[in-house]
Amino acid sequence: MLYDWIKALHVIAVISWMAGMLYLPRLMVYHCAAEAGSVQSETFKVMERRLLKAIMNPAMIVTWLAGLWMVWEAGWYTAPWFHAKFALVLAMSGFHGALSRWVKDFAADRNTRPARFYRIANEVPTLLMIGIVVLVIVKPF
Repeated sequence: MLYDWIKALHVIAVISWMAGMLYLPRLMVYHCAAEAGSVQSETFKVMERRLLKAIMNPAMIVTWLAGLWMVWEAGWYTAPWFHAKFALVLAMSGFHGALSRWVKDFAADRNTRPARFYRIANEVPTLLMIGIVVLVIVKPF
């Protein structure tokens, strides 16, 4: 029964993390159009920081902790599908780190990337999520 509660917590955390991973790059697209120092730019800075610190970081931590607990409890660490999933989750975490860096760049008015860069970056978590979900549900190998 505890396993089901941890799994529910994991799914809730993943949904929260993914929501942030999909929304933050979109905020950055719009932030690119705002003039540095403008009210709009300062508002985006607050939104980006709060999204990262209050939602995405805690959701990622809970996702990892609950996920690792389930892997250990179920013994999935030997399954080939899990190894592939783990690699994709590591990539997702790396993308989270990149987003954190970009938030700092925007906060210091140091962004040098165009809006198109963030539009393309916005697709990365979607592609990773598709791979992760297929591996977890289908377990193809």
